[in-house]
Amino acid sequence: MLPEGLTTPVTARIKNKRAASPAEAVADVKDGSVVMVGGFGRGGVPEILIDALCDKGVKGLTIISNNTGTHETGIARFLKQGCVKKMICSFPFATESNVFRDLYNAGKVDLEVVPQGSLAERIRAGGAGLGGFLTPTGVGTELAQGKQILTVNGREYVLELPLRADVAIIRARQVDPRGNLTYRMAGRNFNPVMCTAADKVIVEAIEEVELGSLDPEVIITPGLYVTRYVVAGKYSSRV
Repeated sequence: MLPEGLTTPVTARIKNKRAASPAEAVADVKDGSVVMVGGFGRGGVPEILIDALCDKGVKGLTIISNNTGTHETGIARFLKQGCVKKMICSFPFATESNVFRDLYNAGKVDLEVVPQGSLAERIRAGGAGLGGFLTPTGVGTELAQGKQILTVNGREYVLELPLRADVAIIRARQVDPRGNLTYRMAGRNFNPVMCTAADKVIVEAIEEVELGSLDPEVIITPGLYVTRYVVAGKYSSRV
């Protein structure tokens, strides 16, 4: 029996967040946006959504991610197509990051290097609504230049400010119609924390499951963080 005043079940009135295509999923991403991109190396990178944004032709993006792509895939495709104005990342010059290296040396893209632990914590702080955090990492190096240094109990710390984004694009393993997400092993990496620190969260998932089929104990990202999702399936050997 329904509560007094309700004529339809609550579950029937909850909007399904599935987009019909990757193009539809990223349709409202604008030029100049700050975009968080999940992934670590090649694991958990939303390749299909990156392709969709490149096809859309967005420009002037600031990308926050762990690295700058692998050869010409992932974020490297963003860079090669001229979508990126600035990178904020931990590993810009890995062996396979030749696209970024060439653009940076030519002065065509800006770079802010953030130690990996600090990057994760800056994103977490942004998602938690914190004003920043203190860390000894970077004290006395170029990474601390222009940042506030505070002394606590005789030790110096760098004040690192939170990171937020207009949009986060991530890859998940499973999604249900409400947007609840699970991840596959190391594919989890930066994806969950980025979901908390962006105004919009766009997900590509390997598979969609029925509402109620995910045990709440295995849901990593609750659907309340997710704006929309697309079902991308498993990648081909191209990726």
